[in-house]
This record gives sequence, C-alpha cells and structure tokens, in this order.
Amino acid sequence: MIVNSTPAGWQVIYQQAHALLAMQLAWHWPPTLPPDQWVGLLAAIAQHDDEQAAWRGRGGHHGLTDAGAPANFTQKAFSMEQAAGVLAAARFQGRWRSLLTSLHLSCLYEGLRGQSKEIDGFLDELKAQQRQWERALKITKKEAGQAYTLLHWCDRLSLILCRHEIPEMGRAVEIHHGPDGRRHTLRQPAPGSPVLVEPWPFQAPKIEVSVEASVLTQLQYKDDAELAAALRAAPVETLRWTLAKA
Repeated sequence: MIVNSTPAGWQVIYQQAHALLAMQLAWHWPPTLPPDQWVGLLAAIAQHDDEQAAWRGRGGHHGLTDAGAPANFTQKAFSMEQAAGVLAAARFQGRWRSLLTSLHLSCLYEGLRGQSKEIDGFLDELKAQQRQWERALKITKKEAGQAYTLLHWCDRLSLILCRHEIPEMGRAVEIHHGPDGRRHTLRQPAPGSPVLVEPWPFQAPKIEVSVEASVLTQLQYKDDAELAAALRAAPVETLRWTLAKA
C-alpha cells in the first residue's frame, strides 16, 4: 500500500492502483514499439506491482507498522514471494512481458545483493533469464533496456503523484530519463494548477489521469483483520491530476 498521512487520518492507495495510474501515463505516450511489443509493455506497466501478499484479515500484522498504523510499502521488507510471484504471472503472457518484468525486478532489488545467498541467487537467475529471453526474441540488451525505461519512467511519475511529492512554490523535481534519453522534470506553478512536465512527452498537449484512494479516519489498528475490515468499509475518493505542456 501507499499510505499518506492526512489531517483526518490516512489515505491509502493500493500498489496495484498505482500501477494502473502508471499505465494511464504510458498510454498517452506516442507508441515507440511494434503493436505487439507496445501492448506487452503496457501490460507489464499495469501489472508490475501485482502478486502482493494476501493479508485478508486472518490475524497477523503484515499490513501494519509496529505502532499499529497502516504500513507504507517503503516500511516493508523485500518479499521474495512477491517478486517471484509477479515474474511467474508474467510468464503466462509470454517472453517479452517476462523480460520487462524481470528487468524491473533487477532494477528494484539489485541493491540488495550481498545480503543473503537466497537473494543473490534470485538476482543471478534474473540476469541469466534476461539474456535467454533477449536471444530468443532477437533483441539486444540495449533495445530491451530502452523499452523498459518507459516502465521505470511511468512508475516513477505515478509514485510522485500518489505520494504527493510535487514540490511546493513551483519548484521542479526530476522524474527520470525517457526512452529517448532525455531527462524529464515536473513542477506545479500554483496549487490546483496543471502539473507541467518538461520536456513534454505525451501525444496530446494536456492529459488527465486518476487513481482511487481509500480514506481511513482510525489512526491505529490491533491487527490485519481490523485494518482489512476498515479498508473494505472505507469511503473511496478519486484523485485527479491534469498534466500540461509548459
């Protein structure tokens, strides 16, 4: 979950919803690949945070901090089960989708190398599979990395929006470099005004994207069961952003 503190409690955005917002952003880019690969890339973006742990309110504290607050994803340890699960699910959609998902896992977790033999083995297997898929698909490592860059770019921008990380006073923040190598920034000149992305990467001169968030007013929970019940009953709000060309 992405958990934002609010004056009344918590705003919770599921990671799968954040991934769907990332796919909305990618959908507005001009296609840079053949149709089959482009659709596969959109699918990889939309599903890159799937296979989250199934804490459905059966006891435990997977979804909570030690203080009983809803846990933001950054407060949870690396889950081998989730990482392996999202790659296993990708394989049902083919080698291209698998390659993109594997590249994302390498990007996220390569920094954990050296923490355990299990993690190192997982990372080594990712690298070996990537080379196999590239050979099978007859694409170069550079071409695969260039395509993956869009997933990374959209993931990064979606997180900035979902976590309310747009700087105040019109200051700019870097998103990431796009498939063409250019680095993009965003800024919001005034509260409530369109968010300006520079250089502008999308097909239309202005776009609107959205994500749903659950609103919690209870600050602490005794266990996952209580949190799960609260989330099921919570009102849902739709967060919307207008992105525009400077």
